[in-house]
Amino acid sequence: MECTHSCSALTPTRGPSQFRITTPPRQLKIPGLRKAWGRKRVVVRNKAPSSNEHDSNGAYPTSKNLFMQEAIGAEHGEAFEAYRPNGPLKVDVDFLNDRMRESGLQRIRYAMKPDEAFGLIFSWDNVVADTRTLRIDAWNQLASEEGKTIPKDGETQRWMLSAGAEYVLCKILCWGEAGNEVERLKMRLSEIFYEELLKLQAPMDGLKEWLEALYTAGVPCAVASSLDRQNLLAALQRMGLRKYFQAIVSDEDGMESIAQRFLSAAVKLDRPPSKCVVFEDDPRGITAAHNCTMMAVALIGSHPAYELVQADLAVASFNELSVINLRRLFANKGCEFMDLQKQNVEESPSKKKLIIDTLF
Repeated sequence: MECTHSCSALTPTRGPSQFRITTPPRQLKIPGLRKAWGRKRVVVRNKAPSSNEHDSNGAYPTSKNLFMQEAIGAEHGEAFEAYRPNGPLKVDVDFLNDRMRESGLQRIRYAMKPDEAFGLIFSWDNVVADTRTLRIDAWNQLASEEGKTIPKDGETQRWMLSAGAEYVLCKILCWGEAGNEVERLKMRLSEIFYEELLKLQAPMDGLKEWLEALYTAGVPCAVASSLDRQNLLAALQRMGLRKYFQAIVSDEDGMESIAQRFLSAAVKLDRPPSKCVVFEDDPRGITAAHNCTMMAVALIGSHPAYELVQADLAVASFNELSVINLRRLFANKGCEFMDLQKQNVEESPSKKKLIIDTLF
């Protein structure tokens, strides 16, 4: 089928008996950042909105990035950027690793309890919840409402899950051209997705047991998602996972790439990026984690194992994991592992000419 239409391209509080943060998170001071951030800003906050916060129509807010393909980010080590009158202010991954490095009593504490030095970041899609099924159901319902048909071949299904909604509507399904009609379909697709999200009750298999083990070991966890904060918190509450996450990164944080979401989660957890582990199911997310100097654990499922070979560890289920796996990920990563070192090259001694005096 040919298509000639054109389209634009694409904290909860823990009980004192199990987990306690003995020292408050340090303030990451970046000179001039607060005054000059403007529209592109890093919002690091842990306050959860009230369950009664709705919009004026009584409906939950929706995320404009829900069916958009995000950039990977941090390809050259960049983290956040702001603009100020005397020039741009850039914060890169190395800066965060240096400023957030543990020192003093904190280093002693982590030497006694090494598991607490790590920070775990879980991607929401297909890692915490099975959003793959939700997306397919949303597309099928939209097709039913519009009287359209969706091809059942694997290639079309892959585009529906990985590409932006506008690209799929215009280039793959050919349901319309860029304009008001496509915008209407995109809006309706998001509404259907949120309706399906309200039915979500169970997390991924083995996740709750894994989070419980981390909770007992005192390892802080964060979840990163493109969902709005209120819907994300409500879904976590329904699945019984809210207490396990000390940090939430959502659409309101204003992150522009996958890497920025991960870095924002690291800042909220008060852990340097190099001490964080990302749980992902997508090769693009694994690349973003490595760009941020983080370790990556891949969950095999939505992508086959051969597409996840760049991950530091790949598992078929959370049931295969134990806390000791975290230590093994960092077993070879010390102060001298993969760090640039200066080598002193000694100059070769000068050659002396041997003179033999002969006496007669």
